[in-house]
Amino acid sequence: MSPASLYRTALVVALALPVGIAVAQNYAEDVRFKPTSLAGWHTLGDASWRVENGEYVGTPNSASGGWLVLDKSLQDVGVFGHFKCTGGCRTGVLLRAEKTADGLKGLYVALAGEDVASYAVKVDGTGKETAREKLRAAGGQLRFAPPAAPANAGAGRGGRGATPTPAGLPILAPTPGLKANEWNRVEIILDATIVRPFLNESPVAGAAAEDSTGKYGPVALYVGGSGEVRFRDVAYSDLGQKTLPLEKVSSNFRMQKLNDFYYSWGAASADFNHDGVNDIAAGPYYYLGPNFTKSREIYLAQTVNPSTEYPNDCMQNFAGDFTGDGWADQLCMGAIGHPLHLYVNPKNELRRWDKFDVVPLVQKEVSLVKDVDGDGKPDFVYGGGGFLRYASPDPANPTGQWVVHTISEEGPWGRGHGLGIGDINGDGKVDIADPYGWFEQPKAGAASGLWTYHPEAFGKWTGHASPGGGEMGVYDVNGDGLTDIVAVLQAHGWGLAWFEQKRDKVTGKISFVQHMVIDDFAGKNAGGVVLSEMHGSTVGDTDGDGIPDFIVGKRYWSHRDDYTDPDPYGAPVLYTFRSTRNPKAPGGAQLVPELIHNRSGAGNAVTAFDVNKDGHMDILSATDRGLFVFWGKARGTAGEEKKK
Repeated sequence: MSPASLYRTALVVALALPVGIAVAQNYAEDVRFKPTSLAGWHTLGDASWRVENGEYVGTPNSASGGWLVLDKSLQDVGVFGHFKCTGGCRTGVLLRAEKTADGLKGLYVALAGEDVASYAVKVDGTGKETAREKLRAAGGQLRFAPPAAPANAGAGRGGRGATPTPAGLPILAPTPGLKANEWNRVEIILDATIVRPFLNESPVAGAAAEDSTGKYGPVALYVGGSGEVRFRDVAYSDLGQKTLPLEKVSSNFRMQKLNDFYYSWGAASADFNHDGVNDIAAGPYYYLGPNFTKSREIYLAQTVNPSTEYPNDCMQNFAGDFTGDGWADQLCMGAIGHPLHLYVNPKNELRRWDKFDVVPLVQKEVSLVKDVDGDGKPDFVYGGGGFLRYASPDPANPTGQWVVHTISEEGPWGRGHGLGIGDINGDGKVDIADPYGWFEQPKAGAASGLWTYHPEAFGKWTGHASPGGGEMGVYDVNGDGLTDIVAVLQAHGWGLAWFEQKRDKVTGKISFVQHMVIDDFAGKNAGGVVLSEMHGSTVGDTDGDGIPDFIVGKRYWSHRDDYTDPDPYGAPVLYTFRSTRNPKAPGGAQLVPELIHNRSGAGNAVTAFDVNKDGHMDILSATDRGLFVFWGKARGTAGEEKKK
């Protein structure tokens, strides 16, 4: 039988997981095995391997043990599966097992029976390990491991310190580690010169993968010590192949690309030059309507390298008259930990705009501009110093430091992801939602003191990503008169859900019921949509039915050009999830996905606004692929797409 036939025999595209194992699949799989034999593999060393109930079972004949070696060589590879190590066994995975004159060498990730770590190992022709060296640590937002630091290198700068964890939080960080004598999930990403192993959804032992360790070769499963190891759901992906789909644009939108370069992660619209026509601002430029073919600098423009840099000058844009002179200005939320920049409109003077830092510290990755205190003027809602806050211009000095109001105690909501604004309890006052719950505005007014915190889990925390996404939807999804929440569960991971509000008929107490919309590769996803890194989102009525919809896009690479995050190289799609009332659906509504575009995605935010005033919602998205406008059109059949 040919090797290709062996793989076809072993391949399975769907497999039920054993009882007790959480279903999770963070990466695409090229091949998943459901074996009935050892076809596609060969053995090496002093261990016995067999297949039992669809599992690869290894038993060491001596303490040195042996290997089950894949009959296929790979370089950049993802290896996935579950394992159970019992009776004193040692186990791990060998990658890039390159042939040598004496046997093999490669990168070994030890998983159980010894320190969980990554090693350079050498194996002789009989399968016995002859050399082992622990690899130096590497990882983070890099694809290429940096050179080893000199032995006398000084210490780096300290961290910003831990955020206090208030009691009663509805979301807690997962507990990492091996589950002895139980099934454990393993994911190993070996790309370029960094290996990133994950054990039970938590990162472990990231290390530098030098060419000297092994350049190219098969994957091998190991068992040693005593007892046995069982592997099931074994799968791999060839990470050397990237795939982007043929470009598609929804027939309900017309796409216009205003710029091909990477300048910002947000966009906004207003009439900046007082000609009665809305313009568009994104980072250092504003584009003059109605054609948007002419642009002018707001501040000195410099493109960003998407592989290694961020648009630190402008991660989010907001437009509005923040100085009270009748001209629309621009706010730019810069890099995390930087000030909020106000660029003051020069009133048609042919020059760049004056810059003022009006809020000293912004730490949350998403901010919003909405009227919080009910005075009819926009406020800047953000996280800073570990607190949720809002800031308003000082009418006497709008370019000076803005007036800051703190609404929360110190906690995780002052950093991270996820933020929504709307009247949740129906008292006519604006409340603020966060992945950890919602904050109720005091009856005495927004600036009267701390707001009441109501714990709710509007996000999830795994070892791959912390809770929260971009802008959260705060609106009535199912039409029952109660305000619901729509939220991305992880900006750097997976999950989109809507949370149905419930009221206790006696006490009036508010609670929420989660309805999942889409999850990871193993989820039951609406419309079959698989979408990670949903960092940019907003709310707008995209289908003209009078009900808000949830608009969300994938931030391609999410961080940088590497495997820091799940499925970073998936297509950079932009979707509207149309809020559709359906009494037969759980909660009485569905969020129905409609693809807008599959080659743009989102940045830090998405903007929905009727820019050209034709009565149809338009969508602005600034990403590492440029600045895009999707002009809303009169609706045909919802969800229609056309190949561009």
